[in-house]
Amino acid sequence: MNYRLLIQYEGTDFHGWQIQANNQRTVQGELTRVLSMLEGAAVTVHGSGRTDAGAHAEAQVANVHLERPFTPDKLLIAINGNLPRDIRIMNVETAAPDFHARFSAKGKTYRYRVLNASVMSPFWRRYALHEPRPLDLAKMQCAARLFFGVHDWTAFSAARSDAENRVREVTRLDIEKFTETRMNAELIEFTISAEGFLRYMARSIVGTLLEVGRGEKTSETVWQAIVTGERRLAKETAAAHGLTLLKVHYD
Repeated sequence: MNYRLLIQYEGTDFHGWQIQANNQRTVQGELTRVLSMLEGAAVTVHGSGRTDAGAHAEAQVANVHLERPFTPDKLLIAINGNLPRDIRIMNVETAAPDFHARFSAKGKTYRYRVLNASVMSPFWRRYALHEPRPLDLAKMQCAARLFFGVHDWTAFSAARSDAENRVREVTRLDIEKFTETRMNAELIEFTISAEGFLRYMARSIVGTLLEVGRGEKTSETVWQAIVTGERRLAKETAAAHGLTLLKVHYD
């Protein structure tokens, strides 16, 4: 039976999603350990994609084929009963035999949070980037429009990447400002949707827009980076702990 898992994790103490050869702690590694124990044999857990070390997920999706019969409710309870507290399965459902968490996905949405204040709240230190310098929201929103559409994202991705094709379509890039009530400070959220993301792509886009917000980079430079693919024009990559995988989109 093919099972589809909806997963949340607090990524601070993980070396990302993907199993590492050096046995470092990963989300996929923890899930593989537990599901192999429940199956009584080795299993392969397929995720919708990688998340970086320190990044979080509100709605990561994975699938796994198991021979042992479980109802979705019982499988959910069994998995959560053996997982550490910084990972939880939020939902389990049976899926079509050909459903694959990665290859069936049509897109993803990420959210990046920035606390724009002179002092960083301890309640946000694991989940938002601290930016004490003033940020011009209007300038960032103006530059954000340049990212819409189909582009080659070479300038906004890791130099080493498994992807041969770096062309992706960005379908949403919203930048909104809220008042964080516990400290009366500005919380800025970047919400980015695309048909797919290259390694570091979302964080690089945010880092570049923060440079625009600080007055260190212009929209013209951003556009030149997109067109030419020169990484030196988009060199800042925002820290991973501010990034959360918000949703994986399927038909």
